[in-house]
Amino acid sequence: MTEGALAGFTVAVTAERRRGEMTALLERRGARVVSAPAITIVPLIDDEALRAATEACIGLEPHLVVATTGFGFRGWLEAAEGWGLGDSLRASLNGAKIIARGPKPCGAIRAAGLSEDWAARTEASEEVLERLLADGVAGRRIVVQEHGEPQTGFVNALRAAGAAVVEVPVYRWALPPDVTPVRRLTEQVAAGQIDAVTFTSAPAVKAFLRVAGDARADVEGAFRGGTLAACVGPVTAAPLIERDVPVVTPERFRLGALIKLVTDELPRRALRLRVAGSTLEVRGHAVLIDGAPHALAPVAMAILSALARRPGAVVSKEQLAAALPRGNDGHAVDVAVARLRAALGSGGHIETVIKRGYRLRVDEAS
Repeated sequence: MTEGALAGFTVAVTAERRRGEMTALLERRGARVVSAPAITIVPLIDDEALRAATEACIGLEPHLVVATTGFGFRGWLEAAEGWGLGDSLRASLNGAKIIARGPKPCGAIRAAGLSEDWAARTEASEEVLERLLADGVAGRRIVVQEHGEPQTGFVNALRAAGAAVVEVPVYRWALPPDVTPVRRLTEQVAAGQIDAVTFTSAPAVKAFLRVAGDARADVEGAFRGGTLAACVGPVTAAPLIERDVPVVTPERFRLGALIKLVTDELPRRALRLRVAGSTLEVRGHAVLIDGAPHALAPVAMAILSALARRPGAVVSKEQLAAALPRGNDGHAVDVAVARLRAALGSGGHIETVIKRGYRLRVDEAS
């Protein structure tokens, strides 16, 4: 059962495409979702560069066609249909060997009445390039469908090996018109207010770090310190791995598998304690008491987290005040503890140690 599995966690969605589906899946599992698309897709259906590349492909009579994304391949054919070039393009593609960068472009290829000759198992351009170079491309005419940004290294390697290459810019990525939600998300990540951030494309990762600006080091530090960076696959994860940021990726590079990974991983990272005869599971913005979620205000959550990090030990008022979101004095700590006790439904979880501070009444750590 996954219903409620993410109760108490805050998960960010940075994707534009299918963000509604991702949000619904996460919310169904109890997560609080922050949606902040890091990039937007700019279609080039009316762009002269795409039409010129399409006409070049038709005239080239290519030996090989590399389809990198299902979304892009479909968009290319739809644009060609709009220009009255659909039949000519399909005939050109039908006379070539089609190489797919994974199963998604395979689906789009077959939907167009075509068939792929080979598909990369890793869904990585590196595997496609290795296969093409191993087979030999000298004198071959190759069409490469781009996927959001120029495939500079990929194309240059083919040309260096003697191939004639036409690049097809079906769509490109750009920052959203209003980057305020993304900037706010980077600030929340840096402040430790987000439990997991999901990424579904490498351009989105790059845009997210770019928008972070001066706070990028703090954002990366948050990922290294416990905020989960969940990427749909190794290609998406590469920009973070290059910066020594730990990431998790599902075995199957699919949206559903990504959601399942987050659903499995976040509860495993939660702190569980036996306190005053109850099992407390401390999550991002809530605590589960014997499996029942109790939402807490930020101040109360900060107090509980500070106590839980030192289970059974006395934590001074000064230390607890330093843990509050805006800092404060000992009186503010006393008020916050009183509200925390009320939220937990019992005064037995937190013990007052006169003139010293507070501590969790821990039975045993689990």
